[in-house]
Amino acid sequence: MKSKCIFLILSVFLLMTHTVVFSQEKKKMTLKEREAAWRAERLKKRAQEERQILHNDSVEFAQAVNAIRNGSWALEASNITFNNGATRFVTASTNFVSANNGQGIVQTAFDNSNIDSPNGLGGITLEGRITAGEIRRDNEGNIYYDYTIQGADISATVSVVVTAGSNQATATVSPNFNSRQITMNGYIYPYANSGIIEGTPGYY
Repeated sequence: MKSKCIFLILSVFLLMTHTVVFSQEKKKMTLKEREAAWRAERLKKRAQEERQILHNDSVEFAQAVNAIRNGSWALEASNITFNNGATRFVTASTNFVSANNGQGIVQTAFDNSNIDSPNGLGGITLEGRITAGEIRRDNEGNIYYDYTIQGADISATVSVVVTAGSNQATATVSPNFNSRQITMNGYIYPYANSGIIEGTPGYY
């Protein structure tokens, strides 16, 4: 019992000593020094956050490029730009360009459209075989992937651009027999990790 009391007294004494020393050190710092220390800590935290963001971006970029090389990916679009320059914000899970096992899909789905649309989602779902794929990288590290997609309801060239250091991307779909070009802007994911919802394939 006596030893426990001594241990408790020593613990309280050490805690008080640490508090006094800390308070004295704090008092010794001028307002200017405290502000400088606060700024230094903020800069350190910001640098750590930026390094983490860069790391995450580089991982997502590598995953996107590997997915394209493996022929199994999906670009989920947050907005679509039409050939007249108009842009429409859309739901990413139902508006996408994808490729898997040599099969490509281009899908649109507009929330306020008639549900009796060809794909049952307010838009169209066009499927075809992917051919003539070509991947290249520019001096800034951006990835370019051009391919053609041929099917019963689609014949088009698709040009994908992945921004260096991230999985942000655009896909421009240019039909071979009309001028109804669209550009989908969003993010590329490995096909297995995407959240796309596919409608019924077909056209009017």
